[in-house]
Amino acid sequence: MASDQSSLKALENLMTEFFDGRTSNERKRNIEEILNNFTQTRDAWQHCLYYLANTHNEYVMMFCMTAIESLINKQWVGFDGQHKLEIRSTLNRFLLEHHNRVPTYIRNKLVKLVVDIGRIDWPHFYPDFFSSILQLAQQPETAVLGIILLHTSSEELASPREDLSMARKEELQRLLLGQVPTILSLLSNILESVLEKHRHLVAATPPPSPTSGEDGSTRRRSSSVMLFSSPLESSDTAGNVLSNMFKSPSCRIPLEALPPLDVESQNLCCLALKCLAQYFSWIPLSSMITPSLLSTVFHFAGFGCEIRKSSTSVNSNFSTNTQVLGNLAMNCINELLSKNCVPVEFEDYLLQMFQQTFYLLQKLTKDSRTNSTGNRLSEIDESYVEKFTDFLKLFVGIHLKRFESNPQFPVLEFLALLLKYTFRQPTNEGFYNCLDTWNTFLDYLDDKLKDRSTNSAAIVSRYQEALLSLVSNMLHKLQFRYNQSQLEELDDEVLDDDNETEWQTFLCQSLEIVAKVAEIYTAETFRLLYEPFREHLDIYLGLDQFVRNNAQGRHLTITAENECRKLHCSLRDLASLLQALGRLAEHFIGEKFLERFTDGTMLLERLVNTVVYGSKSQLFNVTSTIQNVLHTDFVGVHAQAISSIQAFAHWLSQFYSETHKVNLDKDKFASLISTLLDSIVPMFSKEIPEKIVHSSAHLLLSITTTVRPQFLLHLSSTQTLCKHASQGAYVELTMEVQLLVYRALSHSLILPWPNVADADQNWTSRAEDHQAFVRQIARHFLQLSNPRALAANKGLLEEAKSVIKRTLQIFEDWIENVAGEVVKSKQICYRSLQEVIEVALAVFPVYLHQPDVVDSLMSFFLSLFQGLRVQMGVPFAEQTIQTFMTLFTQEQLAESICHESSAAHKVVEKFLKILELIVQEPGSAFKAFLPNVISICMDQIYPIIAQRPSPDIKQSLYRLVHELIMNNWRYFFKGSVLKTLHSQSPQNGNGDVQNAQQFTAIMQSYGQSFLQPDLAVFKQNLESLETLNAKWKLYQKPIFREVMLLQFLNVLVQVLVHKSHDLLHEEIVVTVYNMASADFSRFYAEFLPHFVSSCEGLDANQRNILVRNFKVDKDLPSFTQNVNRFVNDLRYYRLINSSLPEGSVTF
Repeated sequence: MASDQSSLKALENLMTEFFDGRTSNERKRNIEEILNNFTQTRDAWQHCLYYLANTHNEYVMMFCMTAIESLINKQWVGFDGQHKLEIRSTLNRFLLEHHNRVPTYIRNKLVKLVVDIGRIDWPHFYPDFFSSILQLAQQPETAVLGIILLHTSSEELASPREDLSMARKEELQRLLLGQVPTILSLLSNILESVLEKHRHLVAATPPPSPTSGEDGSTRRRSSSVMLFSSPLESSDTAGNVLSNMFKSPSCRIPLEALPPLDVESQNLCCLALKCLAQYFSWIPLSSMITPSLLSTVFHFAGFGCEIRKSSTSVNSNFSTNTQVLGNLAMNCINELLSKNCVPVEFEDYLLQMFQQTFYLLQKLTKDSRTNSTGNRLSEIDESYVEKFTDFLKLFVGIHLKRFESNPQFPVLEFLALLLKYTFRQPTNEGFYNCLDTWNTFLDYLDDKLKDRSTNSAAIVSRYQEALLSLVSNMLHKLQFRYNQSQLEELDDEVLDDDNETEWQTFLCQSLEIVAKVAEIYTAETFRLLYEPFREHLDIYLGLDQFVRNNAQGRHLTITAENECRKLHCSLRDLASLLQALGRLAEHFIGEKFLERFTDGTMLLERLVNTVVYGSKSQLFNVTSTIQNVLHTDFVGVHAQAISSIQAFAHWLSQFYSETHKVNLDKDKFASLISTLLDSIVPMFSKEIPEKIVHSSAHLLLSITTTVRPQFLLHLSSTQTLCKHASQGAYVELTMEVQLLVYRALSHSLILPWPNVADADQNWTSRAEDHQAFVRQIARHFLQLSNPRALAANKGLLEEAKSVIKRTLQIFEDWIENVAGEVVKSKQICYRSLQEVIEVALAVFPVYLHQPDVVDSLMSFFLSLFQGLRVQMGVPFAEQTIQTFMTLFTQEQLAESICHESSAAHKVVEKFLKILELIVQEPGSAFKAFLPNVISICMDQIYPIIAQRPSPDIKQSLYRLVHELIMNNWRYFFKGSVLKTLHSQSPQNGNGDVQNAQQFTAIMQSYGQSFLQPDLAVFKQNLESLETLNAKWKLYQKPIFREVMLLQFLNVLVQVLVHKSHDLLHEEIVVTVYNMASADFSRFYAEFLPHFVSSCEGLDANQRNILVRNFKVDKDLPSFTQNVNRFVNDLRYYRLINSSLPEGSVTF
């Protein structure tokens, strides 16, 4: 005894010293070593039990429990029965006696130890494990402990970790599921008893009226008006319509009358609700979940609807308690709702849930007089509102289709409540989440309308008022004139990960809803948008009268603060509505073009007039009393007007086509285009704000690419643009704008005019103009045609770098964008660029050791091979490839790969990409390159990158190798393709491999990649093998089946066992199945026994069990189940076989 006491004292001293901030790291390592040695001794557990029972030091308690936990998890199966009983009894006794006195984390650790023992021994060696937990939960003094044990049991038994065999996991799930009805009943009784216990307090002290602080004298109007009135108004009329529809879930006591729970009751309810949510997360929906239990949960969910009290309030503690309970109850509800598989018998319960939740939704959207906005949601706990929104998303996304046509489910009234709830969200994030719900509903409606069996007219009529009300409220919310204070808070400068500002995100998400409604109600939505647009546009077009010239330039005479604010709001709203109208452009084209031609023409004329006015007046140059604000607004309106016309490019294209087919006004179209170009061409200047220049460039490109009017080149504005571009007038604009302008001009010369015969396309003249245009743009680049002179002049060599990069970037952009066009356009483009290509090839060796320049050159040639390979012709393509192969020697490749810059790596990747395009060519022209390509891959690049942890270049290399085999199968396997595809056995279809050494080297590189940690490369190569097998029956080829199959299987199953690539578990199992199915008899008779016998850490009996339990199944689902069982049990056996060495340590 004295020895135990002294060693306990020594341990306490060690633990205290270890956690002392003054203890050095070296001393901590020494202490750690002493403690580890102690836990390795055979009787350490006995000392730990003594220390646990006799210490007050929390560090010692945790150390002892951790040591016992290690014993339970690793040695319990083979441990002496009496010793197990002693440990179990001691832990249970200590937990029962001290659960109220020890800190929470120690109590929870003790609970975990008891459950861990039950996880292994229940019911065979620990029959009273669960019955004792249930007994604890039913006693008032131990109910808290009982619930914690139930919660932990669900966590540990329903989805046990891998330290159990698969059979035991299945047994535990079955056993626990058998206890679920009792558990749910017990938790329901606990929650109900707490409510019952406190009801007399409510009866003794009635709470405030549920409508206190709210207007009870609301006027009654017609139901439809009341349902879909603006939620921004402070009336509660929709609530009156719904009052008879959604009743409180219990008549015994209204939910507003909250029981003032004491701390103990609140803690008990919190634990019970958390426990319920844990069980709801995995149990199936069934009659185990009773209406009584649901009603009880909804009682608690109602507590979250209460308004938060300030910290000075007398009832603040009580209010906080109820909100926490409301959050936890909503967790329970959402766990149930997230299940997609709903038995028919449970649908009535779901309907009950929705009716009860809608009562809460009605309560949440009631008006409040306790704040200035009258918005009750802003006074509700944020996390509760978030969980309630999650409920609505789950309901609409998963369950709406079940109840939409149910007469007991009032869908229109639900939408009315959802509308109010959406527009009363106190945070933007909450608003976006509600918009997600509307998006889901609109997608559902769209799918339903596409179904031929649906009565579309009835659906459109049924939802019209609700959805147009949604649009009205959306337009109300996004306009500054109604909502300035909130909208000004949205940042419009900082870009997020999606390259949008906070304001742009808000506007885009709002307009997406409007656009989706417009798909169903186009004309109605257009009218709702056009009216406010016309109002704001009239203000903008009338601003000239308020502009005066003075000595400093032009000045805006509107100076009153209120008038300036109104103007600012109007301009912001005009920009938003312009964007909204642009978003509706798709509804004016196609089949609807002629039907909506009048509206479309009217809108386009107004938009063009807006752009003309903006370019002419240049209000962004006008000074004002709030210069910074209005300057940004004027720029925004002008840029957005131009962008909105760009959105109508396809409408303009269809208008142009129709002028050739029917007698539509050609002069009107020509006037629109001419006027438009006259307004945007002058915008290409460094004096003009970048936002406007950028929008103008995109519109110009859309006109030349999408519309393509034949008369475009004859317009004076286009000729001016060509002249300025050729003379380099635009070099001071951003590179992005330059690329757009040059591409637009190139397209105007080489793209075919619509509805014009080929003979009338004037190709010869246009090709000459295009060639001249190229020579003008590339004039500085073409002067570099003498590589020797360039190499000799260091100054010129450096200066030329920027010329090379800029010129090739422009032409690379052209090639990429002409690649999908007609052959004639590509021919003209290639002929114009021939001289540029020759110069680029000539300067390549000069800059070979400068990765940044070579990167630009390689990008150019890559785009050339991707877009204009046919136009290049075989001889020149061969010459180019041969040049690259000569330049990219093994030393040069090694230098680039080992270079630290990303540009050097990109050069190699682009070289590999060009080779990838070459090996995909179907003809025989490039087949001569195959041996060299394989040599570059396997002999020069692969040895350098194989052992590098970085995935750089690896993915490009393996993509090339994959395409090489995929498109050149006969290079390795001669014989009839038909025979190969239709062979019934591996012997049929000539399986003799050609170039076996190269094929083997490639397959070995695949196998090597499966031994490395990189997930992306692993996944890519796994998919590559599967694709090759699907098309060419790779796994059945003799060379693979006889030489490589078992090696690949061994590597992949090892990966599964080690869980090193667990994210790809399913894909790996499917590949293993497909490989095994190439020769199932060999897999079961040879591979499986050999694999198990080579596994370390198993005894003979365990090996036999593993092989025996792997059933001879040949279908994928059964095979997958067998593999998962095999991997799980193998890991389990290894874990329990780990034993502790002899020895002891004293403190």
